[in-house]
Amino acid sequence: MERLDWTLLRTFLAVVESGSLSSAASRLKVAQPTLSRHVRELEGVLGVTLFVRTARGLEPTEAALGLIGDARNMGEAAQALALKAFGRSQQLTGTVRVTSSVMVANMWLPSILAELRQAEPSIQIELVASDTNQNLLRRDADIAIRMADPTHGDLIARKLGDAPLGLYGARSYFEKRGRIATMRDLLEHDIIGFDRSEVILKVFAANGQPVQRGMFPIRCDDQMVYWNLTLAGLGVGFAQVMLADKVPTLERVPIDLMPPMPVWLVMHEEVRTSARIRRVADFLAAAITDLLQSRMKLRL
Repeated sequence: MERLDWTLLRTFLAVVESGSLSSAASRLKVAQPTLSRHVRELEGVLGVTLFVRTARGLEPTEAALGLIGDARNMGEAAQALALKAFGRSQQLTGTVRVTSSVMVANMWLPSILAELRQAEPSIQIELVASDTNQNLLRRDADIAIRMADPTHGDLIARKLGDAPLGLYGARSYFEKRGRIATMRDLLEHDIIGFDRSEVILKVFAANGQPVQRGMFPIRCDDQMVYWNLTLAGLGVGFAQVMLADKVPTLERVPIDLMPPMPVWLVMHEEVRTSARIRRVADFLAAAITDLLQSRMKLRL
C-alpha cells in the first residue's frame, strides 16, 4: 500500500464531519473539486469505497467508519505537532552579536548581560569589545553601542543619553603632587594621554591650550588600560563621571574640558524582523538608559 498523505486523511475527516463536499470545502477553504479528487485518491490508495451519496448527503461506508478513529488520532497528533512548532518559532532563541567599546564592554555590560541571561536564557550573546566601529552594514554585529551619532541611512539609531566625562586622579597622586585648581596647575601635572589618537590634543586645543603629545609622560589608546593607569596614580586622566565618582580612591579635578559622550544603540534596519535581536536591543536600551541616569548600581 502507498504511504498515506495526511492531506487526504484531513479531507476524509472533514467530509465525514461535514456530511458533504461543499461544507468540507468551506471548512478547509479548499475548492470542492480538489476535495473530490482527494476522496477518489484516498479510495484508490486504500482499495475501498469510503462514501455513498444519499438524499441526506455523503454517508460513510462501513469501511470508512472503521477508519474514523485512527484518522482522528492522526489529526490530533498533527495538530499537536503544529502547535509545538509554532511555539518554538515564537521562542526567543539563537545568537545575538553585540559590539561596544572596550570600556563599555568591561564596565557597563557584564552586569547588564547577567540580567539579560536571567531573563532570556535561550538567547546566546557574542560580545565584541573594540574601539573600532564594527560594520553593521556587513553584519559584523547585530547591535552596537556607540559614542557617536551614526549617519548611514540604513542604520536604526536610538540615543540612550549622555555619559559625562571629567578629569580624575588618585588621592595618592594628589597627596604627592598637590591638588589642581586652575588650568595652569593642570599643565604642571602629569597628564595621562593617548598614544596615536589625537582626541586629547584636540580637547586642549579647543580650550585654548594647544599642547604636544610629548607633554604626556605616559600614553595609551586602550581605554581599559588608561582607566587602570589612572587608578594606579600615574597621573591625571579623563574618565566617565558615573564610573569614577563611585571609586573612593579617585578625586575629580574641578576643570571641565571634554563634553559628554552621546550614547547610541545602533542596528541595521534589516534586523528589525528578528524577535531575539529586538528583545536584546530593547533590554540593552532600557538598562543603559537606567545606567546613564544613575539608577543602576554598578558592580565595580
